[in-house]
Amino acid sequence: MRAIIVFYDTLNRRCLPCYNPESTTIAPNFTRLAERSVQFDNSYVGSVPCIPARRDLHTGRYNFLHREWGPLEPFDNSMPELLRQNGVYTHLISDHLHYWEDGGATYHTRYSSWEIVRGQEGDHWKGQKADPEIPPVVKVPQKQQGGGTSGLWRYDWVNRQYIRGEADFPQTQCFDRGCEFLEANHDQDNWLLHLETFDPHEPFYVPQKYLDLYPPEDYAGRHFDWPRGVADESPEEIAHCRRQYQALVTMCDHSLGRVLDLMDRYDMWKDTMLIVGTDHGFLLGEHGYWGKNQMPYYNEVAHTPLFIWDPRCGRRGERRQSLVQMIDWMPTLLNLFQVPVPEEVEGKDLTGVLEDDTPIRAYAMYGLFSGHVNITDGVYDYMRAPLPEKVGEIYNYTLMPLHMNARFRPEELATAELAPPFSFTKGCPVLKIKSGDKYKVGRFGTALYDLRTDPGETAPICDPEVEARMMRAMVRAMRDDDCPPEQFDRLGLDPDAV
Repeated sequence: MRAIIVFYDTLNRRCLPCYNPESTTIAPNFTRLAERSVQFDNSYVGSVPCIPARRDLHTGRYNFLHREWGPLEPFDNSMPELLRQNGVYTHLISDHLHYWEDGGATYHTRYSSWEIVRGQEGDHWKGQKADPEIPPVVKVPQKQQGGGTSGLWRYDWVNRQYIRGEADFPQTQCFDRGCEFLEANHDQDNWLLHLETFDPHEPFYVPQKYLDLYPPEDYAGRHFDWPRGVADESPEEIAHCRRQYQALVTMCDHSLGRVLDLMDRYDMWKDTMLIVGTDHGFLLGEHGYWGKNQMPYYNEVAHTPLFIWDPRCGRRGERRQSLVQMIDWMPTLLNLFQVPVPEEVEGKDLTGVLEDDTPIRAYAMYGLFSGHVNITDGVYDYMRAPLPEKVGEIYNYTLMPLHMNARFRPEELATAELAPPFSFTKGCPVLKIKSGDKYKVGRFGTALYDLRTDPGETAPICDPEVEARMMRAMVRAMRDDDCPPEQFDRLGLDPDAV
């Protein structure tokens, strides 16, 4: 048996015609994939954003209630590492720059082998002392205004000098190497390929040929392909940026087609599982915002596309309604290769869902460290905000004190206490380090939405009975996760109210 994960970053399901027939995005290979696999209608994020989601993928557990963005912990189970230890060859190909930063530094080395492609976003790649030439722009990403420390904005424009033709783009090079792996190993058994591109994550930099597939626009304004924050631009600027995103999704679709072509050519469908998904979506001006994190995790971000082909059951061209999450990929892949699933895993094997839509959970919990805790049953979506007076009462529990691109400061570590082990830390005590309200999303308050009548989550409802039920489900899910006790207090929840 073999398996392929094709992993995109920031793929909005509403831009895919197979999910949204009204979408004007050109994505024939996603439609082709839907016809060849099982399409999930209720796939939700777990921990967000990028690296927390990847910890969910590796461990089959939620990350977001115990720590923010950071490396795999010494006690973590890692799916590709467990496969490797049990004789399955695992290979990672990625241009996801966050793997090469402090906060992602323990993920890629869990694989048997790995390849990196440089140059995405503000990857500190090419050495250039002089500032690059930058055209007039609509908006500079907020965290770079005033000379941000990471220099993503500056480095992105340095990198673009070396990314001109389609062959230069990191996504293209990722899929070049992925196709090379498949050509070399299509007649071998017992391997996993994790093929991952940062696209269609912002900035929406894309070869002109994909933009040319869309109707011409009458836009002569400033450069705009890296949106963030409040969507306060003109209608023309918003439409321009959305077109940039759609064109980048079309490029992603083209890359997907290259993998599907090789599966056809070598008849890999008979013995190769294919999982195609993403870590989260993206707000494209809906709710008055761009992106994620600085606002609640509305469905444009939390409700994700997912496709799985499982040669064992052979279901194709079918849709599933069961609630699934990224934590489920890990046990599904371990079971595919007949590797025991560790007891710490929270995710569920998707085999029954793929076969006949057998439910594996009644609720899906998800969230962002220091943000809302959310729960959905597929009908209602409940966003629980921290109490205003408790918003900063949050701690990192870790043995790997690293932020996204920096070590924890001595001032932070000076607050550290040694906390008792959690149920999943294999007897290891952990550092409890004071954190704080990183995203200020508590200002949006708690909200309940009825997804049947309001799938766009534009009008919160008041239904005390439903809210009480969702609160009880949230408490159960948090208890099952063995989350820190202050999380209940922070959210104003009674940990015994089940």
